[in-house]
Amino acid sequence: MKKTLEKLKPIIFEVFDHLHQNPEISWKEVNTTNYIAEFLKSYGCEVKTFPDHTGVVGELGNGLFKVGVRADMDSLWQEVNGTFQANHSCGHDAHMTMVLGTLLLLKEMQVELPGQLKLMFQPAEEVGNGALKMIEKQVIDDLDFLYGVHLRPIHELSMGTASPGIIHGAAETVSAKIIGFDAHGARPDLGINAIEVVSAIVEQLKGIRLNPFDSFSVKMTQVNAGGENKNVIPGSAQFHLDLRAQKNETMTELVRKVEHILLHVASLFRVKIEFDHQEKVYAAVVHPEAQRIMAKAIAESIGEGNVMPPVVTPGAEDFHFYTKERPHLKAAMLGLGCDLAPGLHHPNMSFNREALLDGIEILTRTVLATFEQKLTSFYQ
Repeated sequence: MKKTLEKLKPIIFEVFDHLHQNPEISWKEVNTTNYIAEFLKSYGCEVKTFPDHTGVVGELGNGLFKVGVRADMDSLWQEVNGTFQANHSCGHDAHMTMVLGTLLLLKEMQVELPGQLKLMFQPAEEVGNGALKMIEKQVIDDLDFLYGVHLRPIHELSMGTASPGIIHGAAETVSAKIIGFDAHGARPDLGINAIEVVSAIVEQLKGIRLNPFDSFSVKMTQVNAGGENKNVIPGSAQFHLDLRAQKNETMTELVRKVEHILLHVASLFRVKIEFDHQEKVYAAVVHPEAQRIMAKAIAESIGEGNVMPPVVTPGAEDFHFYTKERPHLKAAMLGLGCDLAPGLHHPNMSFNREALLDGIEILTRTVLATFEQKLTSFYQ
């Protein structure tokens, strides 16, 4: 398999370079969708696109037993060297390349699958709702296993190592408005200062206490209050809260406490605070069977000593909507060591591109082993 990968290496790196140099932000991955769709068709896949949103699915083979491999497509919009632009600083260009590389490798090896492989390219992971759209379109309803992949920072995994599971945490954004009226700077008694209300909320959030063995955080990430006039006390404001928790149960309790604080502060200051929950993402649930299959594939690809335990991270991933909404799915996400630095979402993130070959081999062996296990179970 490694010799075949070396043969395919120029094509693999060409694919990566194209995707890296042509990033597109969430829900606007139009050219990326077209590029991948044409690539899938050229290698014999049945291709499905969607009339109302980006994203593409390639189907290879036939059969009742179905395995899916998912890659996210979107880039971030961030400031890079003083200019705001679309930028692949989360590794989605690498994820797409590895899933396409899995197709290349299977085709080059002339593998006849005893079932169907779905290659899923999902939009809008960065805004947390792309997976929900794919679920709505029933893309995963007939899958038995689902695998994903994500590059890991160097402080988690080094080059030449990999993990058969990423334990992402839950995440949620609370968007809120303080609704009041402005007052003259000389007459603060005639109004409520929305900035003071915001300050009170921040202080109350610091006092949240939950089980110390369950990691969590809540912090205010955006505030907007006041206009151009410096002598006007703003009565209204908008703000956003970022909530994180390692477990779904912890997130439920954190949300309850945050809502209590917002209602309490509104009552204390006698103002109206409207809020809603956005960009909700669930914590990971890794299926032990999928994890075991992937661990074996890692060992066969890069050596048993390079199989690392599941990576625990407070970061979030909408991949876990799939198992939350479709509990029948047996899923695991590959954590790939690649000497990624300085970190995910850093505008100048870089990694060792040779790791793409490791990832492709691991994913390919995982897919083949999953089908093989199904056949073994069938004939026993």
